[in-house]
Amino acid sequence: MLELRNVNLSFEKKRILNDLNMKFDDGKRYVVLGNNGTGKSTIANLIMGVEKYKPQRGSVYLNGKNITSLGVYERSKLGITVAFQESVRFEGITTFNYLTLGGKIKASYSDAKRALELAGLNSEYLKRRVDDSLSGGERKRIELASVLMLKMRYVILDEPDSGIDMMSLDTISRIIDTLNSKGTTVITITHREEIAKNSDYAYLICSGTVLKEGPPTDIAAYYKKMCDRCDHPNEIIESVKELEHRKGVRA
Repeated sequence: MLELRNVNLSFEKKRILNDLNMKFDDGKRYVVLGNNGTGKSTIANLIMGVEKYKPQRGSVYLNGKNITSLGVYERSKLGITVAFQESVRFEGITTFNYLTLGGKIKASYSDAKRALELAGLNSEYLKRRVDDSLSGGERKRIELASVLMLKMRYVILDEPDSGIDMMSLDTISRIIDTLNSKGTTVITITHREEIAKNSDYAYLICSGTVLKEGPPTDIAAYYKKMCDRCDHPNEIIESVKELEHRKGVRA
């Protein structure tokens, strides 16, 4: 189990994450849903151990062990990886070399071809260079294929539809399902309720805190109704807290 316990993170005295608590059980599909600027990508960086995103308070636990002090390399060895929103560019490296980490991943040409096909690209891309000759959508698909090749325990997909056309939602769902079928815990970060529905459990993030959590269909419907184009997230949070308080009193 991967856990965030009472995590607080501030940049230049601005609170980004506020007493954040989340749990991700092994082998399940999760979605972190919310508008842009609510702290979703910050959560991805924090889980991955990016130095800039170490919390001022709170901790990250993996199977009961505190890994808050561990960096990206140490966490990757523990089986955690992320496909970041901004896709990679490398001069002079082919897609096949990128997918196999220059041969460090013992995989065949057929394995790489299969991963690319799942991401919506044909085998000709294995010869292409991962550079600016590729479109943003093509680079994104290659990065998603690379995640399939890694065979990690926890995979975070940060805005996987970024740069990919609307017709590719089926591709993203296929990748999520393929990863999950191999026992990988998938954490998808998105502002699209369509993607959110392909998960087992959902967290709705607002102003750096968990606004609601529960069944993906319910959370996606609530998000669409209450959070779409919301300009006053703090008012939403206070309204939900007041509603939950009233429910508790009545109970």
